[in-house]
Amino acid sequence: MLAGMAPALAPERFRFCEGGEGLIPLAWAMVREAEGPSLILPEPLPEGAAPLGPALRRITLEVWSALDGVGLTAAVSGALAARGIACNVVAGARHDHLFVPDGREAEALDVLRALSAEARGGGAAG
Repeated sequence: MLAGMAPALAPERFRFCEGGEGLIPLAWAMVREAEGPSLILPEPLPEGAAPLGPALRRITLEVWSALDGVGLTAAVSGALAARGIACNVVAGARHDHLFVPDGREAEALDVLRALSAEARGGGAAG
């Protein structure tokens, strides 16, 4: 999976937010937690959305990520952590989506492309 992950940057900025149930249809993703829903909303934020952190950029790994696969999240988050890039991973049934700090997305893409190239046996991408 690492060799074929082909990271792709979404054009929007996102924020993790909390807010009422009425915001759920506007969310890119939602996780139900004991304290209430955590929503990932695109900017600009709708009325009633309370941001829980800074603006983020979404990078989708354009490889079909197996639900029973082992190691993709660890390898990706580890490579980003080694460069001091925070990463929140949201996994869907088909792809993994990485939320990285706004302003660090280009560096994150470079790290991910190099990781993919290394997995293909081609060394670091430059």
